[in-house]
Parts: sequence; structure tokens; C-alpha cells
Amino acid sequence: MQTRTYKDLFRLITSMIGTGGELPGSGTEDTQVADFINRRFQQAFDTSPVWPRYFVNSEARDIISLNISGLGAGSSSDKSGETNGNYILLGQEGGGTGAVVGTNVYYNPAQGTKTSSQVNSSTIIYKRVSTNRWEVEEGADINISASGQISVDAGTGGAVLVEADAGKKDNPSEVVTWTLTAALVSGTPLVVDEQLIPYAQTGKTTIGDFNRIHRKRAFLNNSAVEYEFFVDLNGANILNIASTTDNEAFVSYKKQFTPFTVTTDFYNSTVEVPGEFFNYIAHAVYADFLRVQNRQEQAIAEEQVAQTYLALELEKIDIRSNNNTINKRFSTYVNRQSR
Repeated sequence: MQTRTYKDLFRLITSMIGTGGELPGSGTEDTQVADFINRRFQQAFDTSPVWPRYFVNSEARDIISLNISGLGAGSSSDKSGETNGNYILLGQEGGGTGAVVGTNVYYNPAQGTKTSSQVNSSTIIYKRVSTNRWEVEEGADINISASGQISVDAGTGGAVLVEADAGKKDNPSEVVTWTLTAALVSGTPLVVDEQLIPYAQTGKTTIGDFNRIHRKRAFLNNSAVEYEFFVDLNGANILNIASTTDNEAFVSYKKQFTPFTVTTDFYNSTVEVPGEFFNYIAHAVYADFLRVQNRQEQAIAEEQVAQTYLALELEKIDIRSNNNTINKRFSTYVNRQSR
């Protein structure tokens, strides 16, 4: 996509102000113009959820299935930081030597490392085959075979929490009483079910705004089930997930806004400016400058010029999208699908 440079933008603005290309004085006005540029840059950014430059289409994202909270430091060490947090469903135990076959195995993505062949030194949740109890173990390993079979290497880490209910539960969130390893943690653990896609994921671009979420990759060939969701401080919470064993969904989203960080040498900066915003920002900032000088009528006229440039860019999105767009949903009596 086309870009211009920050120095081109700055020189155009100052030329319209009438300084011949540079602002005189100590630099106070330069800084003011730079602040106006960032303000107008964000305004343009916020006018559409599907600017092509900032839109990511149907990207695979992990689903957080469980969250543990409420733990503090133990009597001799503190493993609460390794235990509190979000957990991803890795899959179901297949080996049967460490965990009960067919039961869910979870790991904390913030701890340890995950490769195609193993999860190493992470905090995991599994149902231990020797005791038939749910266990939370820190610093533990999970093996993943070439065929995708999961096998917990039980006992490689240290047990933090162990299920203490007399009647064994099918899901760790159903456990009422946990036995704590007092040397490692303290407090009352709260384990809750979630179907959450967080804003940030290691190795992925941080999400700014969620647009749509599908069960499978959308906008490719086949129809894909689309999820309803609500957004909170932690991310997007999926409603009525198709299967509780799903551990990923495909998110269409807008990237975070990142302002320009130019603070000096404005007239020589080679920082890239999105071409689709260039003229809007230039004329809008000039309008702001006119307002500062109390030239209100001229400012209104210049603001209209700026809005015309922005409207032309927005119209390009509408024309390109036509009636079937990634920003709209195709509804049927059965469900909502991407077609």
C-alpha cells in the first residue's frame, strides 16, 4: 500500500500555514502541529473498522478455557505467579500413563514453552491416572507425538493443587475443595470456565478491536460457523461455543492504533504516513491551526476539505466491499455464516 513520509506531511502543513515550509521560533508551534497530527491520525483510524492496512482476516487464536485466581505466596516459596492465570485446553490425554485417557489437559501459556512435540516446564492441569484426581502441577512437561497424541509426564514438576472432593468431578472448575501445597501457595483457589480470546498472544499482533469470530477459517471456500461474543477488559468472550473441546477460533480484527513518535527533526523524518490518510491529516491539522488563531470561518471551510478527502477513502472501502463484506454477516434461519 502507498505511503508518504512524515517530513512531506509536515512541510505540506506548514506551507499551508504560510511559513514557506517551516515554522519559525523556538519549536513550540512545531510540537503543537505534531500533536495535532497524532490527534487527526487517530480520528482517521477510528472512522472504519476495516481499513485494509490495519485489518487482519480470520487469524487463528488460542481460546482460554480456564482461569485460576486467588492464590498467594506459600510458607517457604511463592508459586502463585506460576499458578494464577489463564489456561488453554491442549487436548485430551491419549497415552494413559500420566493422566486418565480421554480427560482434558490444560497448560498455562505464560509459563514454559510449547513446541510441536512438547510443552516444557509449564503449569498444567490434568486428571492424574494413579489417583483419579485433578491436579495442578508447576514446572511440568507434556509430550505430543507426531500424530498429535498427548501424554502427560506426571510428576516432572511440583504439585501445587490437588482435588480433595470425595465425589470426583469431570471438570476442574467443578471441584469444590483443593488441597494446597502450603510451602508453595496459600489462599483459596478459584477455578472458573472461560471461552476467552485475549487481546494479546505470543507471536501474534495485539488485537485492537474484535470484528468477527468464526469456528474455522472464514472467507476462504466453505461456510464457517460464526460466534456471537462480548468484549471486556480481558478480550472477547465467546457465547455458545460449538464444542467445549475446541481450543482455537479464527478472529478477524483491527490492529491497535500506534501514534507517530516523532518528537524532533520533523522536517527530515522518514517515518511512513499511510497514503490514505495523508491529505485528510494535512488539511485537518491546518483547520486546527486556524482555530487556534481564531479564524473560525476559514477553519470550517478547511475542515470540509479534509472530510471530503476522508470520505473518498471510506467510499473506496464501500465500493470494494460491495454488498457482501467482511464487516457484515449473512444470516440464515439456522445460524450466521460467512459465505
